[in-house]
Amino acid sequence: MDLLHSVGVQATCYLQESLMDFRDWFLFISAAADLRTTFFVFFPICFHLKESVGIRLIWVAVIGDWLNLVFKWILFGQRPYWWVHETDFYGNAPPPVIQQFPITCETGPGSPSGHAMGSSGVYYVLVTALLSQLSALQPNTLIARTYMDKEKRCTGMVVAEVFVRVRFIYNTSLWHYVGTTLFLFGFALGFYLLLKMLGVDLLWTLEKAHKWCERPEWVHIDTTPFASLLRNLGILFGLGVGLHSPLYAGSCKGKQGRRWTFRLSCIVVSLLILHLFDTFELPTDRERLFYALTFCKSTCAHICAVALIPGGISWLLRQAEKKDL
Repeated sequence: MDLLHSVGVQATCYLQESLMDFRDWFLFISAAADLRTTFFVFFPICFHLKESVGIRLIWVAVIGDWLNLVFKWILFGQRPYWWVHETDFYGNAPPPVIQQFPITCETGPGSPSGHAMGSSGVYYVLVTALLSQLSALQPNTLIARTYMDKEKRCTGMVVAEVFVRVRFIYNTSLWHYVGTTLFLFGFALGFYLLLKMLGVDLLWTLEKAHKWCERPEWVHIDTTPFASLLRNLGILFGLGVGLHSPLYAGSCKGKQGRRWTFRLSCIVVSLLILHLFDTFELPTDRERLFYALTFCKSTCAHICAVALIPGGISWLLRQAEKKDL
């Protein structure tokens, strides 16, 4: 494993030395691949353009990141920014110098990569949804058909086949959302407590992040495994509550839901409100309180995006139509 880690460190050093002029671009790509962007930017756009894509996007992101968390706890993956200081691989030679950034001071294990694993599932949903629309508009489009065939060959057993068969996510009950949320949280918490009883500290990375991060202020509690887990579960639960709200049924499922004016208004207002939720900082002095508030904030944000905002815009449009009459 040390040899594998050293290759990763060499690749990181090469990129930082050779492509430092493109630093802002790489940081932008990292931000776009983060699930925070999926939940607070991609989701409201997809959901109000085509609800099934938005729903699938949330399920793929939440389940994928939950699996990533479990794999991280099993594999104990190192991060190069602390491994390079603690390894004996380089002997008496000085270790390579790796430049750090705020986004590199995450507090969870490094392998498997959450950005790579999460973004692959998310962008699979986005790209296949886009290409399916292009294929519907232009059935003979060679590029779309070729890409779809390639995707079916490469990922049919893992992604496409699953979401062809798992159709219940589009019309499942609120209790299923509650049960799924409780199961995912209960399994992760039970797994953590079980290994803790066996003497395995799954939060071993917190100490390393605080020890080796270049600046203490770059270490944030919202990058801890349980913070990410409760954020994701809050979003999934908020989606379920919103989809079963009378406001959602009376707006998105009514006549207003078929109008582009309504849909575009929902997108703009949802992006604004979700941005306000995302930038709202929670108190970090009490860890358990922070986790609980993270869940509540994520739940409220996506209830707003799914039900409250469409309901409010639908009411305003109806009032405007009455005045015109």
